[in-house]
Amino acid sequence: MPSDPRFSIVTCTWNSAATLGDTLASLASQSWRDFEHVFVDGGSLDGTLDMLAAYRGNKRILPGVGGGISRAMNHGIAAARGDIVAHLHADDYYAGPEVLAQVARHFDATGAAWVVGNIQVLRDGELAPPYPMQPFSYRAYASGRTSIPHPAVFVRRAWFARVGGFDPSLRYAMDIDLWLRLAFTASPAQLDLPLAVFREHAGSVSSSNKICARQEEFRVRRRHARRAPLAFALYCLRYWKRMQALRAASDMSP
Repeated sequence: MPSDPRFSIVTCTWNSAATLGDTLASLASQSWRDFEHVFVDGGSLDGTLDMLAAYRGNKRILPGVGGGISRAMNHGIAAARGDIVAHLHADDYYAGPEVLAQVARHFDATGAAWVVGNIQVLRDGELAPPYPMQPFSYRAYASGRTSIPHPAVFVRRAWFARVGGFDPSLRYAMDIDLWLRLAFTASPAQLDLPLAVFREHAGSVSSSNKICARQEEFRVRRRHARRAPLAFALYCLRYWKRMQALRAASDMSP
């Protein structure tokens, strides 16, 4: 019987035909071939499933998974066979052909439970330079001084069993909740390279509902406040300033 792959890349799709091609091409170009691609589809009607059927690779397709993005990501984790799991959504793509090879080497060199890299944002057809990667600590993340970009996160599958998966009740901040749980137990090994490209557009959940997203993030961080109370207090100051700015921008919009 074939051995389990090193990586399981989970891609959640729902009417994703407009952007999925870049995602698939970025995986097809990887020099590291020891991976499977798990697709979790929420009921696409736009040709997405035809694209997945035509995609050549070590793939599995989980069709008709409803109930929101957190549930879809959890289905992908449950189906994964690889030692290392990553979520690469159909809006996003890996930044180059050596990404999986670089991540594999970093896992081997550090023995880490999870590896976090950097991203670049694609906005209006232009790639923005990556933000400088700040040194990671639990307190720095809890206070909002450092970030963990989801498309550049790689987690050993066994650790999901230890800390749990994504909270299905959350719509925006499910990744922050999981990273706070995971980071409290095991700090990530940072890889200061742009590993993925995040496509920002008006239809993305994080862009179209910024005030609701910030409010949910606040509730999530408050769940974990007892673990780093001073860090949470610092986050509250940042939250207040950001909400003021968002509400002012909302009042000015036509």
